[in-house]
Amino acid sequence: MKIAQVVCVYPPYAGGIGTSAYKNHEVFQKNHQSFVFTKKNKKENNTEKNIINLKALPDLGHAGILWQLLKKLREFDLIYFHYPFFGTAFIIWLFKILNPQKKLIIHYHMDVKHKNIFFRILSWPETLIRKSLFEKADKIVCASLDYIKYSQIKNYFNLWPEKFVEIPFFVDTIRFCPDFDKKNNKENKEILFIGGLDKAHYFKGVNILIQAFAQANLENTKLLIAGEGELKNEYQQLVKNLGIENKVNFIGKLSLEELINNYQKVDVLVLPSINSNEAFGIVLIEAMACATPVIASNLPGVRSVFENNISGLKVEPKNIEDLKNKLSYIIKNKDSRNKMSQEAKILAEKKYSKKVFVSKIEELLI
Repeated sequence: MKIAQVVCVYPPYAGGIGTSAYKNHEVFQKNHQSFVFTKKNKKENNTEKNIINLKALPDLGHAGILWQLLKKLREFDLIYFHYPFFGTAFIIWLFKILNPQKKLIIHYHMDVKHKNIFFRILSWPETLIRKSLFEKADKIVCASLDYIKYSQIKNYFNLWPEKFVEIPFFVDTIRFCPDFDKKNNKENKEILFIGGLDKAHYFKGVNILIQAFAQANLENTKLLIAGEGELKNEYQQLVKNLGIENKVNFIGKLSLEELINNYQKVDVLVLPSINSNEAFGIVLIEAMACATPVIASNLPGVRSVFENNISGLKVEPKNIEDLKNKLSYIIKNKDSRNKMSQEAKILAEKKYSKKVFVSKIEELLI
């Protein structure tokens, strides 16, 4: 089968949607002809074979219209469209109308709350065709049905529940694995955040985490913030204003080896997202595979990734006091932290291994 994925961003750009497309491509190309069409990035583009970077017109951030797809997608048997991709969603809808025999799978990643007036303008035509687009899809994939039931497309789920398929993301449990010596042989306790520090990822709740960490006032404990973006200076200024510069390290964008090393050595990973723009959190399963417990917001989708009080702790979104208490508990209670560490690893292998994912995705392609 010849498969075309269409996605707004793709590695080396960091982010969950691009990572999902990357992992799909890794699986698809084992038994199929796999291609990825993505928007040409002004800074970073993947030049690997079968990764096609197209110029968008207009082009705005993660949105844009890839008009070329109307012609280029004709030679493919299956179109796997990663949603949201504002502007190009209209092209996929039009292509399906013109080529009804082509199989269309939509992967619904997350709701989007428009903060930018230009995004609202570009996404306006899509609001007119959104229901028709999802109705024409042969299947709609999601990482969590829990998320879908509370999402902006919950009415579509109620109309066509048979279209929806839950396929959680996977983690390479061979590479992402524990190294308990790293956890035990270090001077300080460490709390880790990994995510984009740009405006597109405003919903990650980094400012909430910094304030909660400052209030927790934990001895011999460091907060590590991994990622880059235009909001980094703002977060660094908040750290300075709170007088915790000696306890917070901004460690930049991590290579794969650095990423795994940090997961292995830290005591907890925190994902304090503030709204439904966060639908899953791949960093959660990567951390758990390395036997690192997690603290994450009690949001639809995110809350279903792990087991509360077993492999991690849920925290109320935007609640600085609650997050402060959860950080204090997990850092100060070694026995509970160690138990969660073991359970996190077990859950990652049972639910989020590549083997489980491949089985589900191949069944979807039949």
